[in-house]
Amino acid sequence: MNKKSLSNTPLSVLDLAMVVQGKTANDTFATSLDLAQHTEEWGYKRYWLAEHHNMPGIASSATSILIAHIASGTKSIRVGSGGIMLPNHAPLIIAEQFGTLATLFPNRIDLGLGRAPGTDQFTAMALRRDQRAAMEFPKNVQELQTYLSAANSNGRVRAFPGEGLDIPIWILGSSTDSAHLAAALGLPYAFASHFAPAQLHAALAIYHQSFRPSIYLKEPYTMACVNVIAADSDEQAERLATSFKRLFLGIITGHRELLQAPVNPDEDFMDPMEEAALQQMIAYSFIGGPEKVKEELQQFLDKTQVDELMITSPIYDHQDRLHSYEITNELTK
Repeated sequence: MNKKSLSNTPLSVLDLAMVVQGKTANDTFATSLDLAQHTEEWGYKRYWLAEHHNMPGIASSATSILIAHIASGTKSIRVGSGGIMLPNHAPLIIAEQFGTLATLFPNRIDLGLGRAPGTDQFTAMALRRDQRAAMEFPKNVQELQTYLSAANSNGRVRAFPGEGLDIPIWILGSSTDSAHLAAALGLPYAFASHFAPAQLHAALAIYHQSFRPSIYLKEPYTMACVNVIAADSDEQAERLATSFKRLFLGIITGHRELLQAPVNPDEDFMDPMEEAALQQMIAYSFIGGPEKVKEELQQFLDKTQVDELMITSPIYDHQDRLHSYEITNELTK
């Protein structure tokens, strides 16, 4: 096994399409496209958006439409879902939507699939008319694969466009359940370690040990998503990170808010008990100047040996966020 290093590990982007305080969803869509164009220029491999619902601070509820917006304004970067929460949808609808995307943007569309609802229980009930959908996730993934396959040309139900198109399907996860499924189906596997770090290593081990080669993938392929907030100095990065920490603390406490402007990380910034709980959630967050971030990302690669890193950078100011992605890219040189 070749040793993974930043210089030979592809970098990709997860854009949570956050609405920042004082801005609108329309502003978010404009800055997302600008980020995609810059990261394409810098050589990032893919740009993914995630399905969330009933969250005023996240504007990616209509994920397929937003993917089209990003793909239409870029030329080469792969664009996709990280992910589509399949239990919220009929597999045929997703086959048709992503078949349409792949027809409009050939060889550029990824379809990452998740089992979670991407929202709270009440909203999940509003989205899912059949509450058994989450339990039938493996079956629904295979149904979706059928609709996208050329072998379904004699099927009673077919996806147009979609049938016969080469749309890479990824299984996404934040626990070990998804690792078993990705391995059994021989599909690439992406882990959400940016907010659910606890089972990362166990899930990767299961995936590698249980992987079965398929027509889609001959060898295991893994990607982990991590938070990166990079700046010219450690002190600047720590200040930028206060926005991100307050946002994630709101998720833990149930007091959700839009992404706020950064503050000075003084002694009164956060209660010690709150910070301890927060650190468990954001353990794989790399905050600092170039040297610190490079060292910590390399340590992460040494431990996980993932094939690809997906970077999400929840930073209030768009120019600061661009600079963080630019710094991160320079670390691979």
